[in-house]
Formats: sequence, structure tokens, C-alpha cells
Amino acid sequence: MTHDAPAPVYGSAVTKVEPFGVDHIPDNERHGKPSSQFFVWFAAGLNFPIILLGFSAAWFGLSFTAAVAAIVLGAALGSLLMAVMSRMGVRLGVPQQIQARGPLGFFGNFLPVAYINVFAGIGWASVTVILGGKAFAELTHLPFWLCALALTAVELVVSVYGYNMINYLQRVLTYVLTPLFVMITVVAVVRGGGTFGADPHAKGYIGGTGGWITFGGWFLSFLVAWAPFASDYSRYLPDSPQVVKRTAWYTGLGNFVTICWLGILGVLVGSSATTTDSITALHELAGPFAVPALIAITLSALAQNFLNVYGGAISVQTLKVPVSRTQAVVVICLLAYAISLWGESGTEDKFKVFLNLTAYFIAPFAAVLLLDYHLGGRSDPARIAELYDRSRVLGWGFVAWAGGVLASVPFWQSSFYTGPFSAAYPGAGDLSMFVASGASVVLYLLTYRLRPLWVREDAPASALSTEEPAVVAGS
Repeated sequence: MTHDAPAPVYGSAVTKVEPFGVDHIPDNERHGKPSSQFFVWFAAGLNFPIILLGFSAAWFGLSFTAAVAAIVLGAALGSLLMAVMSRMGVRLGVPQQIQARGPLGFFGNFLPVAYINVFAGIGWASVTVILGGKAFAELTHLPFWLCALALTAVELVVSVYGYNMINYLQRVLTYVLTPLFVMITVVAVVRGGGTFGADPHAKGYIGGTGGWITFGGWFLSFLVAWAPFASDYSRYLPDSPQVVKRTAWYTGLGNFVTICWLGILGVLVGSSATTTDSITALHELAGPFAVPALIAITLSALAQNFLNVYGGAISVQTLKVPVSRTQAVVVICLLAYAISLWGESGTEDKFKVFLNLTAYFIAPFAAVLLLDYHLGGRSDPARIAELYDRSRVLGWGFVAWAGGVLASVPFWQSSFYTGPFSAAYPGAGDLSMFVASGASVVLYLLTYRLRPLWVREDAPASALSTEEPAVVAGS
């Protein structure tokens, strides 16, 4: 006699509000195909901030060939990282933020998640609302505050519905945005975009090598910033070797194609720009095709911010803040909207500062998670209960993460703060992210076999559960 598995309470329903928060997704709720990850990340990558990064190649004085090589290498490394971390979600069925409790400890995970995920989620949502709102305002001639509010409202509703709705709309937006960005690409090439040589007299020139490292590092940073959310959108997929493998391929491909494509497009746009404002430059270059170009930028803001807001809300729940996912979504959207009103001017500079500050903290975080999964035995589903065990207060992974961040400080290169090494050797480029990752790797390898730093002996028996309290887990 056989017993059927219990019927799913969520399944693949698109118009049903997702009932799960940061719990482990049970087998009867696993659904979907690995190809869904291509659409999730391809649509998220069809976004103007990537063009914005490419726009800076001429400022660094890089040649077209050097700029393209930097973009391709940065995109390749970042896509590989995303591919590996996405497959971790399939295997474990929990968000990336919860996975970090393994090496860092239940409470040791709070500080990095608070900064990396919540702060980054709100910050990225704000940046994207600014760029999308400016494009929408230029398209409609409505005030920026109203356009930004409209985008925020759509993001709020979709993020409340959650995982299935986001997956569905990312597929739709892929089909809508792809031809629009193809058109933008063709127009950019025909109306003035072209190749160019190196310019040692460029305003931001710091040497061919340093400029190349910093420029390529931005594209890697863009994907590194997504890494703490990678498993959030794969954790519902069925756990099988074939699905795990295909998920990695689809995730990597979806990220690599769009980052390379739009990054190189940004290089073309920047080469012929007569203004430092990227939205205005794109409008000028598009000419009679400006309307569909601005529509593309407006819609692409939604494709990225669905992920920012949703991932940020899950991160709030990871911090044990007693709010539902819906309440967290509302708070994040309100904060992102308020910040977008403050940051409307000087967007390009604020964006690059924010990109640097997130990458400096996220790169060592990702390094610790990867090592713990592959060397620390975290890939074993039998150990999932440990991620919900409050007795594991603080792990050595926290030391590896914090040590990596501290080791990188002398190498920081930003208008916000420049470390002593970068000040003395500006031509070396921004090495912070690589130093942070390397230091974390070394510290993790030295400590991962040790007993956790802090284990509470009086932990409650419920520590073996793979669920959070209902007020946190529910929508």
C-alpha cells in the first residue's frame, strides 16, 4: 500500500500569495523547471545600471577592446559564482541568507545579513527606482516623484505575491524587453556608437592596468551583489542531480549574456555622449527611437526590483524581526522610495559608491558560503536542521568574513573612502574585493574544523525544527 504525498498548499499557483518565508521548502512544494532561472536572471540583467557601468569606459580612458575584455572576464567570473550559488538553493531548499547560518552561526549571521542583504536590497531598489523613474519621467513628462511612486507600487504588489508571480513576470519581461534592447543596440551602433582607442588624457585615467581592473571589477561586483540572493529563486526547484546541474547552467548563461551585452552597449553609448547624464545621453543617441528606449529602461527597473524587494524582505525575516514577509516588503518599498527622492541627482556617482561598498562586504561572505558548502559538508541535506538551531550562536565563519572585510580596508578605492594602499598606488586599480575574498578563504581554511566559537548548552528542543516561528515564516 502506498501513500500519496500531501497536496501542496502553494504549488505553482501564480495568483496565490506565497505562504513560505525562510522555511525549508518541503518536497511536496518543489516545482518548476531549471530553465526558469534563465528568465529570472536574464530579465534582471536587462537593466540600465549595467549600461551605466559600460558608460564609464571612456572616462577611464580605456580602449574599446580593453573595455570589452574587462566586461567579458568580469561577467564570466560573476556568472560562475551565481551558477554555483543558485544550485545550492536547489540542493538545500532554503534561501542563501539562511545557508549563511551554517558557517557564521545563527546570530553571527545577523550582522552580515543586516548589511549585505537588507541594506543592499534597499539600496539597490532605490538606485533602480531612480533610474527607472527618471526614464519614466522623461517619457511621460510627469514629475519624478510620481513616476518613482508608480514603479514602487508595482514592485510592492508583485513582491507580496512572491516567488511564483516573480518567476512568471520575469519570463514575460524577458520576451518584452529583449526586442526593445535589441533595437536600442542597433540604434546605438548606427547613430554614433563605435570603437575607440585608449585615451591617457581621460579624466578618470589611472593607467591601463589599474583602470582595466577597476572597470572589469564593477561588472563582477554587479553579479557579486546578487550572490546573497541566488538561492532565493531556485529553492523551490525539485532536488535531483539533473535539475541541480541544469539550474547552474541556466543561471550562469542568463547572467553572462545580459551583462556582456548591455555592458558593451554602455561602452558604445558612452563613446559618443555629449552629456554626463546617462539617461539623457541615451535619449539623445536614440533620437526618433527614444520612446521605445525609455519604455525599455522603465520596464527593466521592474525586472530588477522584483528581486531586490523580495530578497530584502526574506533577509529581514532572517534577522528574526517579528514581521511578516508582506510587512517587510512594504517597509522596504517605502524606504527605497524615500531614498530615491533624496538620491535623484548625482545618480551615477552614488551608484558607483554603493556598488563598491556592497562588493567589499559581499565578496568574503560569498567565499565563506562556497567553502562551507563544498568543504564544510553543508551540501548534505541531513544538516539543514542545523541552520535553524539557535544553540549554534557564533561560528568561525563570522571571523573569516569579518577578517576578510578588515583586510580589504587599506585597498578600498571610492569617493566615500580611499584606503592607504589605494592612495599610495592608485594605478593598481581597485583590488579590495579580491583581497577580501582571499583573506576570508585563508581564515576559513584555518578554522573550519574547529568547534564553533559559541554554542548555547541550554538551547530549546525546537532547535531541530526546519521552520521559523509562524509570524516570521508567513507572508
